[in-house]
Amino acid sequence: MNKPIAATLALFVSVALSVAHAQDAAPAPPAVDAAPAKPAKPAKGKAKARPAEDGAESAAADPNAPRNILPKPPKEITREEAIRRANAFFNASPVMTADFVQIGADGKRSEGKLHVQRAGRVRFEYAQPATMEFVSDGAQVLVRDRKLNTQDLYLITQTPLKFLLKERIDLEKDVTLDDVIFEDTGVTVAVTDKSTFGGTSHLKLIFDRRNFKLKQWQITDPQGYETLISLFNVDQTKIPDPSLFKINK
Repeated sequence: MNKPIAATLALFVSVALSVAHAQDAAPAPPAVDAAPAKPAKPAKGKAKARPAEDGAESAAADPNAPRNILPKPPKEITREEAIRRANAFFNASPVMTADFVQIGADGKRSEGKLHVQRAGRVRFEYAQPATMEFVSDGAQVLVRDRKLNTQDLYLITQTPLKFLLKERIDLEKDVTLDDVIFEDTGVTVAVTDKSTFGGTSHLKLIFDRRNFKLKQWQITDPQGYETLISLFNVDQTKIPDPSLFKINK
């Protein structure tokens, strides 16, 4: 198998792994607001001026004073909770249709339509001028180049797509869980898949920090090339047409 096909398949199966059962996990518990301050008793005599740096205390003492209090950050969650919510996200829905945008290692932008039906049935339809097409029928994976009029066929058991055949996904058991990274922009779950064509691939799943919705994912293929993918217009209720996953040999 040549390296370009290996890298392409690594991207394909990693994307499918990431979004096959995408749906929001249970919403995070609402942040608990601080107890309201008790009304200040009228001061006797002339009130003394308060320093400007005591902004929060001054606002509490004088309800008419301008408030300069930053909004509360999202409630912190533990590493274990982040993994649990990621698993819940993937196991929530058996179908999905979405538009996707892919930014390759060379900065090239591609887009198209993604169709998924559990278990293991996935179709990526790239819009022109891209000429690639990927289809999995749950047993085999087809990689077709419309421009070159070529196609390659692989058993699904030879690819990480076998991961999608499981009834339930468990990131701690199904792949190597490397790290959980908490940042202001989101929560990243980093995993390694050693069964990818051509070697080992690294995948970063990036979730929204507040509702744990999958926003993006980044795949580093065995050759070290990085690809970033985003989803839009996700529909998790429409059942895809079964013919979309049919492989014509």
